[in-house]
Amino acid sequence: MSRRVLATDIPMRWATRMFKDRNRSIYTLLVIGALLFPSIADVATGGSGNHLVSTAADAGVYVLLAIGLNVVVGFAGLLDLGYAAFFAIGAYTYGMFASGQLLGSPLHHEFHIPFWVMLLVGVFVAASFGVILGAPTLRLRGDYLAIVTLGFGEIVPRVVQYLGAGSPIGNWTGGVNGIAAIDPPKLPFFVTGPWVGAPVKFVNNFDFTDPIGYPMDFYLLMLVLLVGCVILATNLYNSRMGRAWMAVREDEVAAAASGINTVAVKLLAFAIGASFAGLAGCYYGAKLTLVSSDNFQFLLSVTILIMVVLGGMGNIPGVIIGALLVYITQFFVLTNLPDWTQSLANVVGLSGLNESHGDWVGLRAEVQRLNYLIFGLILVVTMVLRPQGLFPSRIREQELEKGTAEETVFDLREEKL
Repeated sequence: MSRRVLATDIPMRWATRMFKDRNRSIYTLLVIGALLFPSIADVATGGSGNHLVSTAADAGVYVLLAIGLNVVVGFAGLLDLGYAAFFAIGAYTYGMFASGQLLGSPLHHEFHIPFWVMLLVGVFVAASFGVILGAPTLRLRGDYLAIVTLGFGEIVPRVVQYLGAGSPIGNWTGGVNGIAAIDPPKLPFFVTGPWVGAPVKFVNNFDFTDPIGYPMDFYLLMLVLLVGCVILATNLYNSRMGRAWMAVREDEVAAAASGINTVAVKLLAFAIGASFAGLAGCYYGAKLTLVSSDNFQFLLSVTILIMVVLGGMGNIPGVIIGALLVYITQFFVLTNLPDWTQSLANVVGLSGLNESHGDWVGLRAEVQRLNYLIFGLILVVTMVLRPQGLFPSRIREQELEKGTAEETVFDLREEKL
């Protein structure tokens, strides 16, 4: 006798089906968290959560970069140690054409191209440089490819510094001073809606007319960019091109023998990965209203690579979680850890540790000096316990835990014999 389906059973079945898939569960929790975060930040800070919302928007930049690098490293298996260069290219492209910087260049004219147009321009320029980097490195693999990309990542900041004041070809990038007073985004004049003059904080004014920008506006813009990029990356992964990337990653010789144009596949991986960085660079320049070569050093490329590996190469939701965890650890936990340890010492009656004497500089200064050591230990422990990453793709997880598919089939044949 069949049981009658009640109205309350439908949400339960939907929830069961939703959380049975790990990636879908992660996406669901991320969306819920992103929508509730501004309200939670307000409650936690007593109505002054703008700083936390702005910090969350900055974290979104790293998530965008991690998703883009995952295309190159996770999907196609190409080790890129100069990924910050594409981030710099996108940021400087927006900075030069959305400020008065080029007035002092040989062009003697300043451009103020709208942010929404420059998003497309920044993506195209970064993708073009991705092809330029990929073209001469097609025959390289592994360590050799990593060395070339590392060199590219070191060249771009130096070129940016060289093209400043005093350069024989003119001041294009502001040199070591960077580009300041960059235009914030502005909605087109014909776009109106409930956000215009609304008192509700969640929608704010959403017109970006304030030179500093409203944190909530940039937070919402980042959510829109992230949703679009996640959809694009997911479709690429499930497409024919995604299968070709995975074939090249596993065995390039076998992929070429199967009829895959490995040259075009690798070039496209570099271009698409660079385009994500260019998009993040445009947003970064618009939000910060300042770009400087100091923000695009080799350490940034390593940090993004850590996010991808820690989260799980090849798995988009895993990479997002990895990016958020590394960002929170570096820019929140380790930043506040010296103050936390100092307060803890006072609470437990060990306030003497906070005083400096002799070679001892005080607990706060000592913990601050050991920040990178603590961060390294966290990474080592995580990789020892989860060498495949926190949320790896199913294929990579099976490879690391059970061996390759060929080994599994061979073991089954041996059991039958």
